[in-house]
Amino acid sequence: MQAECAGDAVKLNGREYPCTVSLAMDLVGGKWKTVILYHLKETSKRYSELRREMPDITEMTLSLQLKQLEKDGLVSRAVYGEKPPIKVIYQLTDFGKTFIPVLDAVTAWGNFILKEKGEVVYRS
Repeated sequence: MQAECAGDAVKLNGREYPCTVSLAMDLVGGKWKTVILYHLKETSKRYSELRREMPDITEMTLSLQLKQLEKDGLVSRAVYGEKPPIKVIYQLTDFGKTFIPVLDAVTAWGNFILKEKGEVVYRS
């Protein structure tokens, strides 16, 4: 029997999942988590840089998703300075870096779909 369905459930950090796929999707699923991880793949970024690179995400959603990614151990948050304006830097943790091969595969698949069926749009 494969590990992803070896028991009745799998458990991580007090949460139960029906299988490992469900567990993984809880960590990186949704519209924005994988996109955020993609933008942090190469280098650490400030909140404002992430916001600029993802203009369609709301500030509240970006903030909530970053908090969730941090809580789940995929992203780290470092605060520099004590008085405003403080500098906050986000980067992938070692655990978050284990997701890079998946990001690369998703990126390659997205590029394939674009080439076969899509088109690039430029906004002015």
